[in-house]
Amino acid sequence: MTTYDLGRDEPHGFVPVERPKAPPAPVGDELSGKRSRLMRRIGVGVAVVLGLALASGGLQHYRLQQLAAATLQARENAVPAVRVEPVRVSNAPHDLSLPGTTAAFESATIFARQSGYIADRRVDIGSRVKTGDLLAVIEAPEIDDELTQARAQLVQMQAALKQAEANRTLAVVTEGRTATLVAQGWQTRQQGDTDRANLLSQNAAVGVAEANIAAQQAEVARLEKLQAYERVVAPFNGVITQRSIDTGSLVTADSTSGSSMFQIARTNVLRVQIFVPQDVALGLKDGVAASVEVPEIPGRRFTGRVARTADALQAGTRTLLVEVDVDNPDGVLTAGLYCTVRFAVPRARPVIEIPSEALIFNSGGTQVAVYEDGKARIRKVALAEDDGARVSIATGLKPSDRVILSLPVDLADGAPVAVREPPAAMAQAGG
Repeated sequence: MTTYDLGRDEPHGFVPVERPKAPPAPVGDELSGKRSRLMRRIGVGVAVVLGLALASGGLQHYRLQQLAAATLQARENAVPAVRVEPVRVSNAPHDLSLPGTTAAFESATIFARQSGYIADRRVDIGSRVKTGDLLAVIEAPEIDDELTQARAQLVQMQAALKQAEANRTLAVVTEGRTATLVAQGWQTRQQGDTDRANLLSQNAAVGVAEANIAAQQAEVARLEKLQAYERVVAPFNGVITQRSIDTGSLVTADSTSGSSMFQIARTNVLRVQIFVPQDVALGLKDGVAASVEVPEIPGRRFTGRVARTADALQAGTRTLLVEVDVDNPDGVLTAGLYCTVRFAVPRARPVIEIPSEALIFNSGGTQVAVYEDGKARIRKVALAEDDGARVSIATGLKPSDRVILSLPVDLADGAPVAVREPPAAMAQAGG
């Protein structure tokens, strides 16, 4: 290889200088150099690719940050569109639905009024009877014998009365004659006094005989009633719901430990008993219509009216016992059924009703958002009634208010809102 050195005496200032040639490199060193250069090139390429990837990722992250900030700013500046509905003032009767229990209009437990053995039992559980129907016969021979004896004694006393009356008649005639003879001097005054005293004695005997007869007649009547108790009869129309005796059973007539024989219930008319809460108890008066539904009898509704109330709330539950009389001539209903009773309770004053989706439940209690001058105003309210779809508001709203439905969760009090037109109104406006 030839090089040139700068000199002053040579033309153009260059002096050729001969440099010694380097010896040729070995073959192995040449391959190693090529491999090193290749690795450096690959490293440079990888570094360039990583740098491009990092730059692209940073740019994408920057763009996403910018987009999120723009979205947040747009959301903060956006005015949400909400649905609004005016409150409704209602004076219609309150539809009240409460659980109830059916009970027999009359129910009685029949006890033995005469001691003895059951000679005949005529009815069983489920037997329908009418007033005066024979239910059972009690065999009490002691009472029968006492009644026979009392009647015989009454006959004797009646005969004694007749004898006393005859003696009195004789005494009256004798005293009259003696009085005449004494006045004429044909008889002594002593005899006159004796005959007059005898007359008084006979009158007293007649009175005693009449009193004895009256007493004996009372005894006979008592025994006849006891004998009548041997025939156990139904006190009213109804159905036998319980039987405690059978033929041959021994029953005892006792005011404290007497034997229970039957239980009878009158079911052609049923009492439906309902416990009404205090908030509607004052509006539920006698004569208010009611309908009764039994889950096991679908599709059929039994009508009735409030017949009576307890007129005093129970202290523990603050509820009023109300009874509705329901006619049951076909006997479909039975005593002891669970049922649902619906009333149309007249309102003492109008109430404000709103859709249930306008309610807000949070840590602040029950609230409602009201649309006022383009803003949402949160108000705390008190519920009066809730039937699921609509609720009645006791306090917190005015008849002129418009409530916001399905308020967004993040919407604060006083936030601006826009009224969203209902689909029907929008379609009409577009047409």
